[in-house]
Formats: sequence, C-alpha cells, structure tokens
Amino acid sequence: MLTLIAGIVMLGILVFVHEFGHFCVAKLAGVKVLKFSLGFGPRLVSRQWGETEYMICAIPLGGYVQMLGEGGGEGGAGAELTPEERQRSFADKPVLHRTAIVAAGPLMNLLLPFLILPVAYMVGVQLPAFLESPACIGHVVADSEGYAAGFLAGDCIVAINDEKVDTWTDTSRTLISHAGSPLVFTLARGETTAEVTLTPKDGGLEGLQSLGLLPRQEALVGATSPGMPATAAGMQAGDKIVAIDDTPVTSWYDLKKIIQSSGGNSQTFTVERDGQVLQLFIKPVRQETDGDDYLVGIVPHQESVFKRFGLLEAVRAGADRTMELVELTLVFIQKLFAGHVSTKNIGGPITVVQIAGQAAQTDLASILTILAFLSIQLGILNLLPIPILDGGHLFFNLFEVVLRRPLSLRIREIAQQVGLALLIMLMLLAFYNDIVRIFIGGQ
Repeated sequence: MLTLIAGIVMLGILVFVHEFGHFCVAKLAGVKVLKFSLGFGPRLVSRQWGETEYMICAIPLGGYVQMLGEGGGEGGAGAELTPEERQRSFADKPVLHRTAIVAAGPLMNLLLPFLILPVAYMVGVQLPAFLESPACIGHVVADSEGYAAGFLAGDCIVAINDEKVDTWTDTSRTLISHAGSPLVFTLARGETTAEVTLTPKDGGLEGLQSLGLLPRQEALVGATSPGMPATAAGMQAGDKIVAIDDTPVTSWYDLKKIIQSSGGNSQTFTVERDGQVLQLFIKPVRQETDGDDYLVGIVPHQESVFKRFGLLEAVRAGADRTMELVELTLVFIQKLFAGHVSTKNIGGPITVVQIAGQAAQTDLASILTILAFLSIQLGILNLLPIPILDGGHLFFNLFEVVLRRPLSLRIREIAQQVGLALLIMLMLLAFYNDIVRIFIGGQ
C-alpha cells in the first residue's frame, strides 16, 4: 500500500508539471482557463479560485487543462461566445500561440530533469562500482545467449560493432543504439583478441546481463538471512569465502554449483575474516519456493561508490544524463516501430507506479533520478504525432501553418477517433504486459 501511495504521488507530480506548463503558457497568451484537473473521473476535491476551477479526481492516471473554446461542455468548442470571450478563447488565438500552449506541457516534462538531476548529484548518488569499471566478464550463465555465442569468463569487451567501449555503462548505451542489428563484440581474451557475433532476442536493451554476461563478483558476503544455516553457523557480512570442502572458490558464481552438489549434506566453508582463516560447518536446506534449490542464506556484497558533485559539475552531469536518457528513449521508440524491439518491453501505468513507489521509499537522489526518467518518458510520449496526444495537435497546427488554414473539422474528428483507438490499444497492451509481469513473472 505504501508503494502504491508513493507511486501515485510521484505520478501526480509529473502530471502536475505537465499540466502546469499548459496552464502557464495559456495564461501568458491571454487564454481563459476553465479547469485545472489532476486525474480523471469523479471529483474528489474541487475549489474555484478566480476564473479557474482546480480539481483532484478519482483516477490518478493523468490530468487536463480545459480552456475556453476547447473541449466539450460549457465554454467548450462550438459554444456561443461573446466578442469579449472570443478574445480569450483558445480556438481563436493565432496558430503560433496555440502551438506554444500545446507544446508547453511535454516541454516542461523534458525541462524538469535538467532542474532536478543536478540536485540529485549534489546530494550524492550511490553508483555500482562495476558500472565504471572495464567491461570484463566474471561469469557466463549456462544456456544463455552469451554462452551459446562463445563468450568466456575473463573476456573483456573493448568494442561493439567497432564502437569503442571502456566501461559497463558504455556497453549499455552502445547495445541500445545497435538494438535489432547483429552485434559484433571485440574481446580482449588473455594475450589475444577475439570476436563474437550474436543478435539478441530482446535487442540487448537490458544490458549485458540479459545476454547472460555478468560482472566480476568476489565471493564476499554482503548479508546473511535470519533463521538460515549460514547465520546459525556464525557467518558474517564481510566474510570472504575461499573454499567449500576441498573445492576452491574464486568468485561468487562458483557458490551455487558447489552448494547444489551437497545434496543437503553438511559442507565446510573456509572463510577469511579480519586476516584470519576460519572454518564454518553449514548444512544447506532445500527451499521448494526457490525451485528446489539448496540454500544457505547469504547474499553478495554489492560494492558501490558514493559520489557527491559540486554545483557546476552537478549541472553538467545532470544535463549529460538528461540528454542521454532522451537519446535512449528516442532510440527505443525508433527500434520499437522498426520491429527490432519486442512490444513486451512496453510498460503501463502499473509499472510506472511500481517503479515510482519503490524509488520513493529509498533516498532523495533515487527519487529525483526516477522522476527525471519518467518525466522524459511522459514528455516524449506526448510529443508523438498521434491525434489526441499533444503531438497530434502540434501536427494539426503544422498543417495549418503550411496550408494557411486549419484542417476541416471532419478530418480532425476522424483523426481524433483513430488516435483514440490507437491509444486505447496501446494502453491495453501496456496493461497486459504489466499484469503478465506481476502475476506470471515476466516474459
């Protein structure tokens, strides 16, 4: 419930920013604003201030600003207006004024990350240490795409499709830019170089991990689970596992295979702790909810780096990150329409609320980062040239500028109906994906 409430609040912030953009530019253009609503459907709270009614409605999945001469109802499109009212009607304003009002909403969403990401960087962010390290593979998951292509533990990726990469972060950007195309990885393998080619089923959008390629991970215990065998045997966070029975352990990825081979019998874990070598006797237990695996109740230590930026450095980093997110979103949309990315990657309001709600329960930097990410998605989505979205209205206005007259009402009505049908189909697909992720566990 806390995740749901937090997610709705964060989504409400994004909707408010969007609608506030429309509202402010409408006021500057001299247009009368009749209603400013967060949400749709039945009114929960309503207050008249001046000439505008401000509302919070029951369905928190959007919002709207109704202006004089626009929409239905009293004062809407087609209503009889006095000469004085026509001077403040949205429909009677010059096309450039209307364009500015329509564009202001998504542009405010795109502007927001430039303002809040620098704050996140100044507060300080936790960065996974491996992201800024060379893209050296610590483990290749059996039966994965990477395994089938011939990757080996110890390979270091130096280029993808002849595009140089230095870190794990670089590989994620490059994979997205080449999604849908065959990927040629240039590898440093020992003292030699090698090439591996594959075409990921999901386009590689989720990074190297989705290909079964995992970063180096020491067998260092990050935490132990209460009531599990490792805790009962005295294992502690910070212990480094160097062997189990007579089998050496070189990385975290060695542990699962060795523990599963126990058959539930007691094993001797050799660990290093504060310069001392200790032996702990642990009997794994079977957990049917985890695929009948034998478990001891430990999780790896995830090394991270806390970094705080100065003002100018934070502004620069925030702007760079914003432009990177915009670019990645545009590439994703382009690959989606080209058929290079599966529609299973589309998330709906449920996913958005989940992501926002989980972030809202962490730290300020994480909250601001997720807000920035979602704000960019909302801004770009609304700029798509689909009738009923802001981008569709901008498309109509472009025709009006070129033809020097607005499109006929009949054409606009048909386009709006087509746009509404497309939007409904998109929302149904997004809801379906959300439900599958929650109840079936992904695709």
